[in-house]
Amino acid sequence: MMERYSRQLLFSPIGEEGQKKLLKSHVLIVGAGALGCANAEMLARAGIGKITIIDRDYVDWTNLGRQQLYTEEDAKNKLPKAVAAQKHLQTINSAIQIEGIVGDFSIEMEDVVKDVDLIIDGTDNFETRFFINDVAMKHGIPWIHGAVVKSYGLTVSIVPKQTPCYHCLLQVIPSDGMTCDTVGVIGPAVQMVASYQSAEALKYLASGEVSKQLVSFDVWKREHSIIDVSSLKKQDCPSCGDNPSYPYLTKETGLKTAVLCGRNTVQIRPQQKQQISFEQISKRLKPIVEDLKANPYLISFQAEDVQIVLFQDGRALIHGTKEKEKAKILYQRYVGA
Repeated sequence: MMERYSRQLLFSPIGEEGQKKLLKSHVLIVGAGALGCANAEMLARAGIGKITIIDRDYVDWTNLGRQQLYTEEDAKNKLPKAVAAQKHLQTINSAIQIEGIVGDFSIEMEDVVKDVDLIIDGTDNFETRFFINDVAMKHGIPWIHGAVVKSYGLTVSIVPKQTPCYHCLLQVIPSDGMTCDTVGVIGPAVQMVASYQSAEALKYLASGEVSKQLVSFDVWKREHSIIDVSSLKKQDCPSCGDNPSYPYLTKETGLKTAVLCGRNTVQIRPQQKQQISFEQISKRLKPIVEDLKANPYLISFQAEDVQIVLFQDGRALIHGTKEKEKAKILYQRYVGA
């Protein structure tokens, strides 16, 4: 069994003792999109003893350009990503345990982390990342944040009681609402972010060490920067401070959804009111949606099989569905949350 990891054993920071630790480790990957796929494959090949993958979406043709675990057959069958990922990873390494969970990583799934050693962020929205952060802080589990859009990516490791948490780092993490679905992404940027994340995962699980810098880069422009964020930890942070309240672990936080009676419509409302720039979002959406119209009060457009009406405070009406989870996915895909 150890022979397959022979080249990794020769790498002295891991070695035989480190490999034994990896084989006993349990990693949770939240999101089985591009970052989730890349991390899952690298960690499966590296011999992580158990990998749990949570994702709420299914494989689509648009995923095949960068989500390396999936095939055309998965897209034809609209196979849930968690199911497809489990199937393919098990053929890559049958000696480890793979668990795919189809669903939204939310308050109802908090118990999933009870025996997890590390969490990898493979998500594409702030709502879930804040939830991951509070779960990790509450249960004392390190997690590795990653984000990628266009040709730009960033990653940072977050360790309870040692480093600033995601909440602390908001001032240095971009939050302009761009997503892969609105401005695109290229595979090399995905692989760069995932490589940093997986390297940090192996480092922590084998030695207990992590880097304390936020790394960001643009692979198209060949730009790279490193920021030491260790001084940004805040004692009054509600997620990791001296008296944490874990604000994102309540059912009242995150995107609020409500099905409007008799209208085949779901209303989406962010936790906090925001000022939407109609000019910026219209510019972003115009190439990828249909029938985009705007006035001083709202924007409306057709996306996939629904009509979305967006108001300046971030509230939206998703016409054409009564499914709350579908509405949330579409909101995060086109508006960015």
